[in-house]
Amino acid sequence: MYYVAHRLFAAHDRALGAFIAQRLAAKAGPESVFLPFCDTDEEDLIAPVKGRRLFELDRARLESLTGMIAVLHGPSLDDGVCMEIGYATALDIPVVVVTTDFQTYSAADNSTRWEFPDPLIEVVARRIVRVDRLGTPGPGASRDRFAAFAARNQAQLETAAALSVEAVLELATANAPGASVTSPTDKGHAFIEPSPYTAQPETWPAALQAAGFSVTTASRHRAPDPVTAARGDWRAALHSEVLVADVSGPETPPGAALLVGATTALRRRIAAYLPTTTLTHARGREPNWRNLMIQYAAGSRIRDVHDVASWLAL
Repeated sequence: MYYVAHRLFAAHDRALGAFIAQRLAAKAGPESVFLPFCDTDEEDLIAPVKGRRLFELDRARLESLTGMIAVLHGPSLDDGVCMEIGYATALDIPVVVVTTDFQTYSAADNSTRWEFPDPLIEVVARRIVRVDRLGTPGPGASRDRFAAFAARNQAQLETAAALSVEAVLELATANAPGASVTSPTDKGHAFIEPSPYTAQPETWPAALQAAGFSVTTASRHRAPDPVTAARGDWRAALHSEVLVADVSGPETPPGAALLVGATTALRRRIAAYLPTTTLTHARGREPNWRNLMIQYAAGSRIRDVHDVASWLAL
């Protein structure tokens, strides 16, 4: 089963996901492609706790994948998609990240650039497909400049879809079937994923150490070489018994979302730090304090250091 992960919350995002899924289905077969929202019948689904039910359905699909195409654009990456990337990668499922964004990122003017706002994305992605320029106008291009511009964008999307489909099929064929997950748990070790945007609460490590944990804190956000540091963060997080992740912001920061996904796939404990929030609402769904994939994966929400101690005692 191939999975197309994309932002769900606007028609153009869902249309882009369907566009890629249709082209993947033409190569792999319609029954071999899963498209969220479409295939969970999200708009019409009725359940006592709809958000949790959607999480359960999505997680069941993620457990049995052959490959994933994940669509990421812009400086604010979709936290649900990043969570799904982390989940799939922790299970050794090849992930192709596709983008038509023309921006890249760096920590300073002349330092090494990376592909996405958090270098952890490119560390875990098996392949990145970046098609960052408009397509070439075809013969007989329209004299209407807006129609011509739309056609060039459509050509860009066609190229991105074709390349990402080719990549995920190639990687899935090369991936060993039933590959084992080699991430043994380091008992008594905790990983802290602070926000890249704000200071980490200084009391977190002390609270974890008081409970008997050794602690590693993510270093890539302030490291001279963020990509190399991201590799170390990924290794340390995969082997930790517990994850404490700062999920503050309009959306969960992409690295935190990715690590929440990976830790969930490995059946380990997660606490999501979110001192304040704005609830989101959708028709037929309970209010959510974070993207529902993050909310139900994390399970526990903490607001201060006292909550950390209480959570560890559970």
